[in-house]
Amino acid sequence: MAGEERYIGVAERRTRLALRQRVAGPARAASPEEVAGSLVALHGTDPATVYLAVGARLADPAKTVPDTGRALYTDRTLVRMHGMRHTVFVFPTDLTAVVHASTGLAVAARERAALLKDMAKAGAPDAAWLKEVEESALAALARRGQATAAELAQDEPRLREQWVYAAGKSYEGLHTVSTRLLRVLGVEGKVVRGRPLGSWTSSQFRWAVAPEHPELDAAGAQASLLGRWLAVCGPATEADLKWWTGWRVTEVRRALAAIGARPVAVDEGTGYVVDGDTGPMAEAVEPWAALLPGLDPTAMGWQQRDWYLAPRLRPLLFDGSGNVGPTVWWDGRVVGGWAQRPDGEIAWRLLETDGVGREARTAIETEAERLRGWVGTTRVTPRFRTPLEKELSA
Repeated sequence: MAGEERYIGVAERRTRLALRQRVAGPARAASPEEVAGSLVALHGTDPATVYLAVGARLADPAKTVPDTGRALYTDRTLVRMHGMRHTVFVFPTDLTAVVHASTGLAVAARERAALLKDMAKAGAPDAAWLKEVEESALAALARRGQATAAELAQDEPRLREQWVYAAGKSYEGLHTVSTRLLRVLGVEGKVVRGRPLGSWTSSQFRWAVAPEHPELDAAGAQASLLGRWLAVCGPATEADLKWWTGWRVTEVRRALAAIGARPVAVDEGTGYVVDGDTGPMAEAVEPWAALLPGLDPTAMGWQQRDWYLAPRLRPLLFDGSGNVGPTVWWDGRVVGGWAQRPDGEIAWRLLETDGVGREARTAIETEAERLRGWVGTTRVTPRFRTPLEKELSA
């Protein structure tokens, strides 16, 4: 079987990345919806990442802030919600039902059980009481349209109730009903994050009732989500797929079989692509440069990253928890990092010089100016800071 698999080498994988991830100039998109639809999911843990990831891929970056805000908070064509690996992402609205059924339901069950267990240990009210508070809070949110937790507590004062978590432990803390309950409701797909209180970099969000969506079969939803992602990111190995989805390996294999995924040979072993995608790329791409933000979905797209990110660069570009910081790309690989200084300058540094000549440096500088042009006076500090980003931003 292995001998029959077509080999897809690093050069071809980088071409696929350039075009399908919309990072090469000719592949850039016209709207945030087009970007999110192509990438399947934009990391949303750091609010600024969403905008920076979109801006790096828009043909007209000046549209980044107004059009992304419109898509998220006016048209609701994009939704910020919990997804794979219990992480906050921004998805196209038409994917919310698929994400909820494929990854959210199992996590939601664990989250609610953990909340009730923690409350019981602390002698807090029981599940019936919590259900009352939940229904009252959701009704208040529906009336208001959008609200902060503090605003909801004006309508439902029991949201202010507190209890001691892990009493007597080194990590003892005081938990508030509103914080834990809204988190659970978010994972359950009942509420989503609304418009922030501040600018596009703010992490203080209002909440809103989640858009209605059909309840889907979990296995069917997993097949649908994996097929969408593999069409953009294939070839990917089982390890990549298990890591990205957060599923068990049996679920990954079931979904691969359901979509008729095809095995191909990659340097890491066996990879998979969607049916009909085993042939060579018909399109070519000229060398390209990009400045991608921390937690960018391309930089974080695969668990096995050696084909686009040399292991020796990782200590400077990742934090201690495995979160990637801002990266500089040249022709399909990470060659350095960047940061914004207090005066707004975009500072960057090459960590890889092999094959990175004058053309590359000129293209990277052009991208840095492009980024500075649309970010303007806004100051962006990544939530997860890396050694190189800290040094460059000083």
